[in-house]
Amino acid sequence: MSPAPLRPARQRPRRASLERPLSARAYRGTWLLVALPLLVAAFTVARPAPIPPSELPPAFDGESAAAVAAELAQKYPDRSAGTAGAKGAVDWLLGQLRPYGFRPRVERFTADVPGRGPTELANVVATAPGRSSSAIVVMAHRDNTAIDEGANDNASGTAALLQLARSYANPAAGSATPSNVTRARPAHTIVFLSTDGGVLGGAGARWFALHSPTADHILAVINLDAIAGRRLPRLEFAGDHPRSPSAALVATAAARLRDETGELPLRPGWLRQLVDLGFPFSFYEQAPLVGSGISAVTLTSAGDRPPLAFGDTAARLDVQRLGEIGRASQRLLSSLDESGELAQSTSAYVYLDNRLVRGWTLELVLITALLPFFAAVVDLFALCLRRRIPLAPAFRSYRSRIAFWLWLLVVFEALGLFGLWPRGDPLPPPPEASAGTNWPVAGVCIFAALAAVGWLVARDRLLPRRAVAAEDDLAGQVAALLVLAVLSLIVLALNPFALLFLLPAVHAWLWLPQSRRGSLAHWATILVGYAGVALLFASFAFRLGLGADAIWYVASLAAIGYVPFAALLVGAAFAAAAAQLAAIGAGRYVPYPSRRERPPLGPLRRLLRRLITARRSRRTSELPHDDEDAALA
Repeated sequence: MSPAPLRPARQRPRRASLERPLSARAYRGTWLLVALPLLVAAFTVARPAPIPPSELPPAFDGESAAAVAAELAQKYPDRSAGTAGAKGAVDWLLGQLRPYGFRPRVERFTADVPGRGPTELANVVATAPGRSSSAIVVMAHRDNTAIDEGANDNASGTAALLQLARSYANPAAGSATPSNVTRARPAHTIVFLSTDGGVLGGAGARWFALHSPTADHILAVINLDAIAGRRLPRLEFAGDHPRSPSAALVATAAARLRDETGELPLRPGWLRQLVDLGFPFSFYEQAPLVGSGISAVTLTSAGDRPPLAFGDTAARLDVQRLGEIGRASQRLLSSLDESGELAQSTSAYVYLDNRLVRGWTLELVLITALLPFFAAVVDLFALCLRRRIPLAPAFRSYRSRIAFWLWLLVVFEALGLFGLWPRGDPLPPPPEASAGTNWPVAGVCIFAALAAVGWLVARDRLLPRRAVAAEDDLAGQVAALLVLAVLSLIVLALNPFALLFLLPAVHAWLWLPQSRRGSLAHWATILVGYAGVALLFASFAFRLGLGADAIWYVASLAAIGYVPFAALLVGAAFAAAAAQLAAIGAGRYVPYPSRRERPPLGPLRRLLRRLITARRSRRTSELPHDDEDAALA
C-alpha cells in the first residue's frame, strides 16, 4: 500500500500583502517608546504628607449632634426645594446660629433644575472672622428627597455643621452662649455653608462656587454628607472637570479619620479615579467646587452615591459613626486652620494606596500609548498608496454613515429645544427623578421615527450592488482607522484622560485588516474595541447602582448639557467608524457607488413617486367607465 501523499503546508501570507497588510514588527517596536513615560511616572510617585494634627482635643458631641439631626428631620421631614418645609428649615437653621453670635445671611437664587424648571433655592452662610481673610469652608446640604425624613441624608451633616459652628461662637453673644462651648479665635476666616439643592445635583454648591463673593478667597472646603450611616467612613473628591483637590487636603482628611476610627477611610480605587478624570462626574457636592478650581473633599458614610432615602429616619442614625466623623471633621478643620502652608490649587492625580501618581505623567503615558497605533496606521496608508488602492470611495461611504449619526444628534438637540427632553442647568439629576430614568414616550417615539427616516436615506448609498474586492475592504478599514486617528487627536485636545475610553478601540480594531472577515476572531476583535465604552457605562450601571438605566441616564446628561457638545460630535464620529468596520466584518460593506452605479432617484423621491403613482391609479379606478378615456386623454 503506497503512502498517502503529504499535504502541502499552508504558507503564511507574506508581509504587506492584502491578507497581511499590517506591519506587526513596526507596531511592536513602537511600544518601546511607552517605557520612557512609564519610567518617568514611576520616579514621580509621591506620598503626600498630611498636615500635622492640632494639639487641642476635639469637643464634638455625637449624641448632641444626633439629637439636633433628629429634631430637624422630624420637624421638617420634607425639605425639598421650594416647599414650605424648605423655608421652615431655613428659619430653623437661622434660629440655631444666632444665639452663638453669628449673623447668618441668606443667599437666594434661582436654578433651572432639569425636570423641574426654575426653582427658588437658598444658601445660608455664617462666618467666623479670622486673622486672615483666606477662608476655610465647612459645608453640608440641608434639603432632602422627601421620600423619608432625611435624617442621615442630610440632617446629620447639618447637625455636625452646627456643632462645629458652636466651637467658633462669638464671645460677644454674652449669656446666650453656653458656658461649655469652646471659643476659638481662628487664624483663617471660617465659613459655615448650608446649601440648598444638594439632592438636585449640587445646585447650591455650584451657585456658591460661581457667584458667591466668598468663593474668591477659599483655601479648602470640607463637605459633610450622610455621616451617620452604618458603613465605613469614605472620602469623595472627584470633580465635574478633570481635576482633583489638593493632595495635602485629601491626605489630611484621611489621617484625621484614621485617628478617630483606627483605620484609613475608604476612597475610590485607581481605575475609578481614572474613569472620573476621563468622564468627570460625582453625585456629591464637592464636584462643582473642584471643577471650579476650589480644593474640596466630602466626608461621608455612604457609598459611591448618596444613600436612598427609604427608611432614612432619626431612629436609624448611627450615633457612634456620627461622633467619629464629626470629631474627625473638627480635627481636620483645626489642622487646616493652624497650618501656615496649604496648597489650595487643584490638579490631577490618581491615588495608589497612600501614594499618588501625578496627572501629567498619566497624560504622557496615555499620549505615548497612541504612537504604536499611529505608526501602524501610517504604514497601512502608505501600503494603499503603493498599491494604488483608492481611498476616496471609502471616505465617501464613511461620510454617509457619519451623516446619519449627525442627523441623530441634530434631532436629539432639536427635540430638547422643543421641550421634549429634560433641559436646564448642567446639574446631575437625581437617578430616582424622571429627568434621569423615565423619558417621555412621545419624545422617544418621534426620535425613533426621525431616526428611521434618516437611516432610509443613508442606507441607499450603502447597499451592496456589486461584488466587493479585497482592495475595497482594505480601503474601508484604513479609512475608518484614519478617522479614529484624527478622533484621538481631538480627544487629546479636549481631555487627555478620555483616551482611556478610546485606546481599546484603536489598538484592537487596528488588527481587523489582518483577521479573516466574518471569523470568530474578527468579531471578538470588534467586541474588544468596545471595552472603553463598556467601562464608562459599567461605572454608571454598577458603581452608581443605575443598572440598565445607565444608558438613559447618560443620555439625560447629554440632554441637559452636562456632556459637552464637542464630546457628542466625537461620539457620533466614533460610532460611524465602528459601523463601517462592523459592516466590513458582516460582508455588507461597499465603497460609495459611482454615479452610474446608483439609481437616478434617491429613496425619498422614489417613495414620493410611488405614492403619487398609487394615488393616480386609485383615482383612475374610481372613475366611471365612460369617463376613463377622457381622464386618460
